[in-house]
Amino acid sequence: MIKYLTTAYLTLLILFGSWTAQAQDTLAVVETKPAAPKPIPTGQVLDKIIAKVDNYILLESDLQRSYLEALSQAQQGFSTPTKCEVFESLVINKLMAAKAEIDSILVTDAEVIIETDQRFSMIMQQFGGDEETLIEVYGKTSDQLKAELHDAIKEQKIVGKMQKKIAEEITVSPADVRKFFEAIPKDSLPFFSAEVTVGQIVKKPVANKAEKDKVNNFLLGLKQKILDGEADFATLASEYSEDPGSKVQGGDLGFFRRGELAPEYEAMAFALRPGEIGDPVETMFGFHLIQLLERRGTTFNTRHILITPKPTEDDIKKAEQYLDSLRQVILDEKITFAKAAKEYSDDRQTSDNGGFFTDPVNGSNRLTLRTLEDPVLYFTLDSMKVGTITTPMRFDDVDPRNGRSEPAVRILFYKDRFPAHRANINDDYEKLKAATRRKKEEEILSKWFILAKEEVFIDIDPDYDNCQALKDR
Repeated sequence: MIKYLTTAYLTLLILFGSWTAQAQDTLAVVETKPAAPKPIPTGQVLDKIIAKVDNYILLESDLQRSYLEALSQAQQGFSTPTKCEVFESLVINKLMAAKAEIDSILVTDAEVIIETDQRFSMIMQQFGGDEETLIEVYGKTSDQLKAELHDAIKEQKIVGKMQKKIAEEITVSPADVRKFFEAIPKDSLPFFSAEVTVGQIVKKPVANKAEKDKVNNFLLGLKQKILDGEADFATLASEYSEDPGSKVQGGDLGFFRRGELAPEYEAMAFALRPGEIGDPVETMFGFHLIQLLERRGTTFNTRHILITPKPTEDDIKKAEQYLDSLRQVILDEKITFAKAAKEYSDDRQTSDNGGFFTDPVNGSNRLTLRTLEDPVLYFTLDSMKVGTITTPMRFDDVDPRNGRSEPAVRILFYKDRFPAHRANINDDYEKLKAATRRKKEEEILSKWFILAKEEVFIDIDPDYDNCQALKDR
């Protein structure tokens, strides 16, 4: 999509683990994944507008942050991007967002709010819900950071929908893949390190009834304190709630439409009068003490205190026993691992793929050991033989919705290992197919840009004229 990705070889590198494989997505969402401030060369102006595309602006600080993020994603053996290349990709994002507005391609507030809350919760989890630490690291209050996340996520989603619309009719045939592969100079084919195919079946221990009753009764006690005037809801939410994203707001979740939250939660919210507090209600997230703040038609604003019952040692042992029995059924060949994962695994990210981990770039089941971010998983595989399944293993499962770590149990299946090799169409077909599609998308997007840039106002700071952004499109 940007100038330095126009050759077949460089397009291939996108899908094969080069800098651009991770950075192209990173550049689109870098503002949604704030990082701790990094040293920046002195003497640079970081808060001026360096590009305007209709109503969308690009700040120099945005470019600097994206550029540093791109450099951090660079991998040994591959070229790193120039600042001009990063600049152009960011301008393209602004152009796509502006054109989407013209074409009435919109995202709902609910889509943005839900993802903003999830990402903000994960950030707050890293700081233990401590806003003072957040301010110290980011130099922003929780409200300021959440507002920035909201705007960045909204733009990201709009750009994504625009890209999807532009490329929705693209198809990739086996002949396309072969043509793409044969156009790559043989001496330019990447050399891949060893890859593995590994799957998991996860069982998340369920807290027993006694633990659930304990949490329910505790929340009833908090409700009584509020009703007796001993404490206010916001203070108790800040002290006890396990939802890091809302606890710093006194439990306030903001407005949602009907159908956007857990059905049990909504049922209670719509049964309450403004100001009223309901009895604790259980959802997949835990137990909530809910107060309705305001209702406007089918939208409502609530605050809550969330507490999740913790599984006991006995609960975890039951999960281990369950997986041990399931493992034996698989070993006896009464069910395949993939089918067992689809039917019984509690990890939705892998279960739909037969339990197998996938490469985040190309969706392949073949991963380099570097891709396995979990060090425990890496060292476990190092001691396993191909074709074997582990006995149940405990691990800390991080919930992507809120960043919380929860106890879980899993069995791992080391299905296959592929030795280091030069790229070839037989072993790397799925990667080549993804690369072929990306190249087609680039060609279509390039044609689209020629027309689109004539429909929007683009003003680039003279300091960046030398980048020649969009000049050849």
